[in-house]
Amino acid sequence: MDGYIPFPDIGPDLVSITLFGITLSLRWYALAYIAGILIGWRLAVAAVSAPRLWGGAPPMTRDQIERLLTWVIVGVIVGGRLGFVLFYQPSYYLANPWEIPQVWKGGMSFHGGFLGVVVAGLLFCRSERIPLLSAADVMAMATPPGLLLGRIANFINAELWGRPTDLPWGVAFPGELAQTCPGVVGVCARHPSQLYEAAMEGLILGAVLLWLVWRRGWLRTPGAVAGVFFAGYGLARFLVEFLRQPDIQFVTPGNPLGLALHVGGWGLTMGQLLSLPMIAVGFWFVRRAREGRMRRA
Repeated sequence: MDGYIPFPDIGPDLVSITLFGITLSLRWYALAYIAGILIGWRLAVAAVSAPRLWGGAPPMTRDQIERLLTWVIVGVIVGGRLGFVLFYQPSYYLANPWEIPQVWKGGMSFHGGFLGVVVAGLLFCRSERIPLLSAADVMAMATPPGLLLGRIANFINAELWGRPTDLPWGVAFPGELAQTCPGVVGVCARHPSQLYEAAMEGLILGAVLLWLVWRRGWLRTPGAVAGVFFAGYGLARFLVEFLRQPDIQFVTPGNPLGLALHVGGWGLTMGQLLSLPMIAVGFWFVRRAREGRMRRA
């Protein structure tokens, strides 16, 4: 295949140190999580420190944001892992249940992490008596930086790459699986779908949410910002799935596209199936918020 971009000479570890025969590594993915959480925390603190954004007293304090952060981290890890286990490889983990807690071996699901954060947010808001929709708006506004950095880390790790392409920005990812492309002679270039997602879910969606919060005053309408995030992420993920290589467990000789639900060669991937409820809920949130705002006007 001609006209491709070689994969950059970069490994998954930012730095490695060996002490007493034990190698300790700081991975790019871990750094992305840490940086994304810190940036999101600062955005949330800034929002609750600006009463003008709410049209009155903010519904949360800085101390509550910091306590919420702990709940969110637990929700992301537990939900992300259980989501991967249940949505993508249930039969494998049913046969090997002791591997479920082994998150260091990889295997996290955004949709599972999202559900974990929803549950954590519900419990936290109930215990702290915080308006749920306003808390959801703050968390939605703070999430895109983590998505942006996480997808860039996926690219650095040479994982979750896209389908084969002959476009000039196709990337020749390393590894036997990445280079196994039926019908392709020579080097196999693939869509850098991680970067597509970084741009759509992180950069563009994040910019839209910040504009709505800081320029349009959407935090005054509880649920509106969260709705835009749900629908925006769902739409971005749904579209990118057309170019993203599906998980290998869904690929069979009769289903080379790895569709989780299909009839006669047409269907949807697991990522698309999980994104449809997010899109529907997002549009419902936005519509409900706008109707509430019109009634108050």
